[in-house]
Amino acid sequence: MYKITVMKDALSVIAQRKSVRHFTEEKLSNEQIELLLRAAMAAPSAKNTQPWEFIVVTDRAILDAMGEKLPHAKMLLQAPAAIVVCGNVAKFAPEAELNWVSDCAAATENILLAAEAIGLAAVWTAAFPYPERIAAVREYIKNIPKEVVPLAVIPVGYAAREEKAKDKWRPEKIHYNQW
Repeated sequence: MYKITVMKDALSVIAQRKSVRHFTEEKLSNEQIELLLRAAMAAPSAKNTQPWEFIVVTDRAILDAMGEKLPHAKMLLQAPAAIVVCGNVAKFAPEAELNWVSDCAAATENILLAAEAIGLAAVWTAAFPYPERIAAVREYIKNIPKEVVPLAVIPVGYAAREEKAKDKWRPEKIHYNQW
């Protein structure tokens, strides 16, 4: 019985997750941010390399500057915080150099799901693979090592208005044993 309850709760969080682009000014607690980061680090990774690095941004000037510069991250101008998910490309051999993308994408999704689970709002905005977006993140967040590549910037906070999750179920996208 317990496993079914946990599964329903997890599936509800997955189904209710939505991209929120309007935030209140209410600050997040350190405990909330740590919970999001713990969820991120619980993600699977190739050979358990855990190539992720996270930059928590709460400085209003940095959030505003990135919000102005990143074309699809204007919501940073409202969000009280952002988590920049980065990948350390030096963790992989050349033949597996893009594994960090999948690993960090899994960590990103875990942040989004954890935010939903604890009543926060968030949205995934891409930095990688766009050189100009990666450069913008590097411009405003100082001292990112060259082998560390920003994958996503996740504005996070409290939703300014009620948002509804979209029903994305599409049975026509499912194929069994053949196309």
